[in-house]
Order: sequence, then C-alpha cells, then structure tokens
Amino acid sequence: MSEVVNVNRIRNSLIAFAAIILSIAIFFGFQTQTGSLSLESQAQAATPIELALKNGLPTLTEFYANWCTSCQAMAPELAQLKQKYANSINFVMLNVDNNKWLPEILRYRVDGIPHFVFINDTGEAIAQAIGEQPPSVMEANVEALIAHQTLPYADSTGQTSEFNAPINTPSSDPRSHGAQVQS
Repeated sequence: MSEVVNVNRIRNSLIAFAAIILSIAIFFGFQTQTGSLSLESQAQAATPIELALKNGLPTLTEFYANWCTSCQAMAPELAQLKQKYANSINFVMLNVDNNKWLPEILRYRVDGIPHFVFINDTGEAIAQAIGEQPPSVMEANVEALIAHQTLPYADSTGQTSEFNAPINTPSSDPRSHGAQVQS
C-alpha cells in the first residue's frame, strides 16, 4: 500500500511541476506580445505629420496597424533607426485604423501595410515601399533619403502626366484605341 502512495505522490508532484512550468511559460509568453504596445508608444513619440512636412527635414512616414504582424515585427528595428537618425530625419507613424488619417491614406495610395512613404526635405513624396523590409534595406533607404540620393530599395514615384481621353473618337472597333480607320 505504501508503494501505491509513493507512486501517487510522485505522479502528483510531476503534475504540479508541469503546471508550474506551463504557468511560467504562459506568463512570459504574454509578456513578449507587446508588439502593438510598442507600436503605439512609438507612434506617440513620432513627429506629427503637419510638423514633418514643414520643418525642412526629410521624412519617413509609416502607415501601420496595431494588429499587423509585419508592423510588429519591424517595430524594434525601426526604433533603432529612429534612435540613430533622430536628428537627421522625421519619423511619422499613421495608424490606418484611425479615420483621421484617411486623407493621407488616399493621398499616398496606401493599399497594404506596413506602407512606407519617403518624403524629401521639401515635402514631396519621392518613393514608397510596401511590406516587411529587412533592416539593412530600410537603413540604406533612410541614408539615401538623408543624402538626397535615389533610394536603392524603394519604388520611385514622381510626377505623372494627366491623361485626357480624346473626345468624339470612333468607337466602332474597340481594338482601334481611337485611331482613325482609313476606308
């Protein structure tokens, strides 16, 4: 009978030990899920866009959301960039879930997050990057922005011509694209 009691005590001790280990793992698991919190704290410390567009410094604008896993993954790396280049560039963060930023979302044609808009020192958007970017790519783009050089890893944007559709063109053949057909 004492052998059964010893086996039960060992089993109960193992269960208790496993419960303690599991509780500790769950506790620390919740402690590491601070991505949205760090995004929010970074956004509060970011330069307001109104100031950034007028203060004569180039600007990196990040469109993000607290629930975005790519945004959360990039948060520590962007925080390091912000510390390193804080005196040379504005860092602006705009949460796409806040309707306040809808004009900027439409202006910069944000259709995925994270979405980065690189703005020169005169307030003109010169390039964009969408999606999770490696730290070396972001740093190279920031350095190029500061140095007034072409950004090596971003899609350049620039002025485009306004398209005016021709009026009163024959539309009998859609493949003619408005060309006059000789008969």
